[in-house]
Formats: sequence, structure tokens, C-alpha cells
Amino acid sequence: MSDIPGDLKFLKSHEWARVEGNGRVTVGISDHAQGLLGDLVYVELPNVGDAVEAGTAAAVVESVKAASDVYSPVSGTVVEVNSALGDKPETINEDAYGEGWLFVVESTDPDQLAELLSPDDYAGLVEDGDD
Repeated sequence: MSDIPGDLKFLKSHEWARVEGNGRVTVGISDHAQGLLGDLVYVELPNVGDAVEAGTAAAVVESVKAASDVYSPVSGTVVEVNSALGDKPETINEDAYGEGWLFVVESTDPDQLAELLSPDDYAGLVEDGDD
């Protein structure tokens, strides 16, 4: 299993959140999730300006095996999307915690971040095989 960056928080559904400051949170899927999905062939991103709710589907990633919803870890407004993934969705496979980010949310409730899993807790979840 790849190293899990220590600056991230996680949902049990394998999304990660990186707090950027100014109330902004970058969202992606974990390296574990992209590994389970296999080669990604399509990404459906939210639109800038969309309102998202914590724990609800905000994007879709599709691989040769399956399509999977991507849930927002926080509520707020989408302020940026990684449009480069439209032409190159495999970037998520190559760099899930870096260039493979999906979207940025301007959070309306920063307290929601406290409810997410720490990197150690997420690693434990993955090691237990609780997919």
C-alpha cells in the first residue's frame, strides 16, 4: 500500500480532504480507491458554483470495471475543478494525492472536518479490508 499523506482527512468511502486555508478544501479519491477501481477512463466533475453537501455524491469516476460516486467530505460551494482530468482521467491512477485531485470546496461548516478519519484511522480501515 502506498504512503498516506499525513496532512489529509478521509471519509470511510475513500475520499480525501486537504485543508488549504481560507475555508477551502481540496477533494480527491484515495490511492487505495483508485487501485480498487483500476484504470480510470472517465471523470464527471461538479460545476464551479455547485452547492455540495457533506456525505453526498458530488462527482463520478468511471473505470473499465465500474463507475463510482465521489462524495464530498464537507458542505459548501465548488470553487474549482480539475478540468485536466477530462482529457486525462488516468492522472488519478498515477497521482491520487497530487495532480489527481478532483475539486475544491469552499466549506460552509469547517467543523465537519473534525468528523473525518485521520490518516492513521484510514490506514487501519484499509488494512482491515472494510471497503
